[in-house]
Formats: sequence, structure tokens, C-alpha cells
Amino acid sequence: MAWFKSSYSTGNGGECVQIAVAAMHVHIRDSKQVGGPMLTVRPEAWAGLLGFATGREAR
Repeated sequence: MAWFKSSYSTGNGGECVQIAVAAMHVHIRDSKQVGGPMLTVRPEAWAGLLGFATGREAR
């Protein structure tokens, strides 16, 4: 899987989220614990979370 770090990450060791997109899932992990736990959600759930976080959720 190809992991991508959030574009809001500053690179100074703060809280960073990484995601990897697969055909039917989006995997989410803490960039400081790459071997640690991973959350897996469906693309629709990820889109809903992003919409909520940016204030653009579907109504």
C-alpha cells in the first residue's frame, strides 16, 4: 500500500495522519506508529468524515 501523509502535517513531529486508499477501503494510521493499529473504513465513510471536518458534509 502507498501511504500518504496529511497535507496539514508540519513535519516537526506533531500529530500526523496517514492514509492508504485501496479499491474498497481507506486505511488510516498514526504516522508516528507505522507498525501500530490501523483503522479501515469504506470510501463513503471517509468522504463523510472529510466533509464533516471541512464543513462541507452533505445535507
